[in-house]
Amino acid sequence: MADSLIGSLLEELSREPEGYRPAVREDIAVGLASGAYLAGRWPCVLMQNSGLGYCLNALMSLNLIYRIPLLLVVGHRGYQGKDAPEHLVIGRHGEAILKKIGIPVFSPGARDLPRALGAADSAMRRKRIPAALFIRPGVLGGSAG
Repeated sequence: MADSLIGSLLEELSREPEGYRPAVREDIAVGLASGAYLAGRWPCVLMQNSGLGYCLNALMSLNLIYRIPLLLVVGHRGYQGKDAPEHLVIGRHGEAILKKIGIPVFSPGARDLPRALGAADSAMRRKRIPAALFIRPGVLGGSAG
């Protein structure tokens, strides 16, 4: 599920029919992306951070165990405690949860986005594990609203 923080990226990807596949839930997206990696692609999964809970088991029991890399692009709802109440807990702890299970996390500002993307790519290729790019409000031009 995408939100306004990554909406511009989703719009751009939607223009490429071979480059984007929607999924009904985040764990399904992780499974589809894992299959894409096994078929020779370097996949990316777009989601709100509220979807992290749905995909943690897939990330731990599939991607981390079998060393299947993918990039998680996560809209960081609840960043700095500013958002609707339902986004605040995962907004406060989402990055730490991924770090705790061994997934590298990058949270760039708009100017640092290319560097962070390169670092995430390097981590995925070197360690053969997922990496996460948390997109804060304003990084891609969107807001949490």
